[in-house]
Amino acid sequence: MARLLYRIGSTAYRRWPFFIAGWLLLAVLVGSIAAAFSKPMSDQFTIPGIPSEKAADIQQELFPQAGDAFDDASVNIVVAAPEGHTLSEPRYQTAIQQLIDGVPGLPQTGEENPGLVAPAEAPEGVPAAFSTLSDDGRIGTMSFEWDVDSPADLETSSVDELKELLADTTDETGLVAEANGPGMAVMEPPGGSAELIGLGIALVVLVLTFGSLMAAGMPLLNAVFGVGLGMTGITAMTAFMDIGSSTPMLATMIGLAVGIDYTLFILARYRTELHHTDDRAHAAGIAVGTAGSAVVFAGLTVLIALSALAVVRIPFLTAMGLAAAATVFIAVMVALTLLPALLGMTKSWAFRGRVRKYDPKRDEHGRILNNGVRWARVLAKAPVAWVLGVVVLLGALAAPITQMYLAFPTDSTAASSTTQRQASDLMTEAFGPGREGPLLVVVDGRAITSDEERQAAFDKVVDWAAGQDDVASADLVATNAPVGEDGTPTGTGTGAMIQIVPSSGPDEPETLDLLQALRDGQGAIESQTDTVVGVTGLTAITTDVSDRLNGALPVYLAVVIGLAFVLLVLVFRSILVPLTATLGFLLSVLATLGATVAIFQEGALGLFEGQPIVSFMPIFLIGVVFGLAMDYQVFLVTRMREAHVHGLPTHEAVIDGFRNSARVVTAAATIMIAVFAGFILEDDAIVKSMGFALAASIIFDAFVVRMVLIPSVLYLLGEKAWWLPKWLDRILPNVDVEGESLERDSAPVHVGASGDDRDDDLDKELAGV
Repeated sequence: MARLLYRIGSTAYRRWPFFIAGWLLLAVLVGSIAAAFSKPMSDQFTIPGIPSEKAADIQQELFPQAGDAFDDASVNIVVAAPEGHTLSEPRYQTAIQQLIDGVPGLPQTGEENPGLVAPAEAPEGVPAAFSTLSDDGRIGTMSFEWDVDSPADLETSSVDELKELLADTTDETGLVAEANGPGMAVMEPPGGSAELIGLGIALVVLVLTFGSLMAAGMPLLNAVFGVGLGMTGITAMTAFMDIGSSTPMLATMIGLAVGIDYTLFILARYRTELHHTDDRAHAAGIAVGTAGSAVVFAGLTVLIALSALAVVRIPFLTAMGLAAAATVFIAVMVALTLLPALLGMTKSWAFRGRVRKYDPKRDEHGRILNNGVRWARVLAKAPVAWVLGVVVLLGALAAPITQMYLAFPTDSTAASSTTQRQASDLMTEAFGPGREGPLLVVVDGRAITSDEERQAAFDKVVDWAAGQDDVASADLVATNAPVGEDGTPTGTGTGAMIQIVPSSGPDEPETLDLLQALRDGQGAIESQTDTVVGVTGLTAITTDVSDRLNGALPVYLAVVIGLAFVLLVLVFRSILVPLTATLGFLLSVLATLGATVAIFQEGALGLFEGQPIVSFMPIFLIGVVFGLAMDYQVFLVTRMREAHVHGLPTHEAVIDGFRNSARVVTAAATIMIAVFAGFILEDDAIVKSMGFALAASIIFDAFVVRMVLIPSVLYLLGEKAWWLPKWLDRILPNVDVEGESLERDSAPVHVGASGDDRDDDLDKELAGV
């Protein structure tokens, strides 16, 4: 592999116009397809095989007009009078009527939108638009639906205008108007302040690393180009398949981080190789052949981790994983080909724009003596203590994981400052917490021939549902009976929908117990009534998704860790090094989950309000962190392996690995932390928690596990670290990640045809950067 990558790197350097033109042509082609044929992204949420999805399919058969729960774009407006007052008092009527009149004029409500849904009979003295009123007459609700196919089509400006209308309703009398519901959930697309903050910090780190503005800009240019091409490709793919609106989020986060890291690693190796040869094309080839080999295998571990999300069998998660994997693949190819092409184009200008002089100290043998070497020697003095310290520290951080509660976010778990949370609190106060998470029982009575028997069966199902624990109410809300010319039903209908309002909130364990009790008794009630019964609704669907995720986690771990272990055995030609790498990952991911639970769920340190951890967080985190953790393992330990292959004992090889890679790995990890941490500033709670978890995982894995635990363990293992059974050594292909087959000094000193003679420019680069 090293020889193949050497040829790619050196050819891209010498023939840079063709490679740059090729990438630009590809970008134009993909952009043209996206511009001409792309379709809007969808938020269709279908998960084949889960019980609630089967019930929803029956609902669609019996009630074709009923929409998907995830396509619901309705809004609940909650109006509350001050304590001790009622909404029927004249002082509130003007403001309430202005609110009612203002809703049909909002954007995306449709020309024929009737506005707020009115009940058949309104309470006396209260506007007819109120669909429900609390017993004390203080709190009322009314609803409308945006004229969109799904919340994904809703524009932020429409929701903002609704919030302004609600604010105008609130006056000095103390009247309060808030809104919640699926029609208030608008997710901003990636590409805002989070990415800009991450890129800004990355630029500072790169300038400090290379001491050159020109060199610092190359990783950023490559990463932004790669992510831009990836996002354009995702947009273009909407012409051929449905892609969810949340798909680009992960691809942006991962693409930026690995795009910078991979380019940084190869560029740093290129600068090192300029000390060994004065042929820049040869140096570029060596850099791509050695560091590029590490990038290929690091990228493969990320690709495995992300692509394996398909085993979960949740389409939106599969799409996110594959889109992110495609972006990582582009990042690898950009680092291997576009970077050397840019180096070929800039030649002696590659490290210009100096802001800091690089003049490292050297030991008595002429080897660089930097902070990486000093740190490695500190670890060597007491490796046992360092190993125990890391295990105790990460174990303590992982402790809160025992309290982890997984659920999908709801209005009742939103930040207390949001109108969604305040509306939810008012509804809970007036009607109980179950109003926010009703369950829907679908009854299929097509096997019953008599209208009377069918109605009796529906009533029996209602009584059965009402008799369960933790049920506040159970009502028959609709049948699919045919309607006559006068608008009245002409029969019983073959299907019915029964709404169950629990006594507990949608994110409380009692509601989940109720759902399980309904399903446990489903077979018995079907036998008694000769019907088919299913439970669906948003609460049931999200619960089934959580169960699917939890059930898939062991299989996912086995696939990801198994394939990556084989890959690492190929890279390091060792059993113990991949094993310790995997165990270190488990420590870091458990510590990350524990810290996320403490900060986001329990509200530790007062940074965020406590709320459940989103259900797909663990499997998402494991997939992403495993891939990124192996990046740093490959970057750092391949240099140790390279030194060992060239004759150094393990103790000295570990130090040499830190000498050559610690600085780059530190810079790469710092950049990735900055990119991920920027997402904590986003408004969406899920994105906040993901940004925090990913940033924390890099801190734990890169700086604690890879920079402390792994070298300490290697010190303890000594030469045993590289043990490989002889029979396995014979059958494993030699991928030569270390570039043992490459001769660094084989290139001629003068290459006049290329114009890359060793001249004053190169000497200035090596002396000044």
